Amino acid sequence: MPVVQSRIRVPVPPEVAFAVSQTTGPVRRRWDVFIREQHFLDGATEAATDVRTFTRQRLGPSMVSRYVSYAPPRNVGMVMERGPWFFERLGAGWRFEADGEGTVATWKYSFTCRPRLLAPLAERIGRVLLGREIRARIAGFARGCEDPVVLAAIRSAEEG
Repeated sequence: MPVVQSRIRVPVPPEVAFAVSQTTGPVRRRWDVFIREQHFLDGATEAATDVRTFTRQRLGPSMVSRYVSYAPPRNVGMVMERGPWFFERLGAGWRFEADGEGTVATWKYSFTCRPRLLAPLAERIGRVLLGREIRARIAGFARGCEDPVVLAAIRSAEEG
């Protein structure tokens, strides 16, 4: 199963980095270059194991994913339940490790493509495209960790 990942150090503690990674709606769109729309499904109002989300990327394709792990402030994992036809499987995960007064954040995708006959070529292309995407998204995440609007929204959510 192909894997792409990107790692970055951010100047906030793991609790804040984790919270930034889990923002939704307009706050998420301030930093995540991939997202056009994202919201919880099935009446959920916050992330947790087995909660499902709908995500539409800025170029149009959408997916429904489910949290398979949710362990603040250390890690979170999701799997695609429905999405672009060419993915047989897609999973994503975050890991956060304290590093002095900051945090090292790692974002990882694992995937397989279909149809099986074309999978070797599709997966090579996928490594390149998803690798480029994850690097852009984690750079945006780092900007979000320093964005006063994003940080204020996190503080407000913690207080409310």
